[in-house]
Amino acid sequence: MATWQCMQGCGACCYLDLSDRPEVATILDEAEFALYQSLIGEDGWCIHFEPITRRCQIYAERPRFCRVTPEVFADLYGITAEELDEFAIACCREHISDRYGERSLELLRYEYALTQSLADS
Repeated sequence: MATWQCMQGCGACCYLDLSDRPEVATILDEAEFALYQSLIGEDGWCIHFEPITRRCQIYAERPRFCRVTPEVFADLYGITAEELDEFAIACCREHISDRYGERSLELLRYEYALTQSLADS
């Protein structure tokens, strides 16, 4: 099984528009949902997402719901640590496909990164 990893220069998960993610309102508590909503820019992207570099400007201080850790995913999605890689990889594939397309360079780069994680293990 491949190991999940964040692909620098992607940012697909930084598209926060609620029409793309209606489940967010049911997953987050009231305070986190208010924070989530406050981060959505007019274009649907997080206000801290830098579109040229496709990087988060507050990565070290990003909110809890932006973190892919066993603790966060267990709390928000009921995902066990053993399920995390498979679940997070599926989420990334979906977000990348939705934002950049199923035949995009971004998705090809992500798939290549996953094959590298298999080769390294």
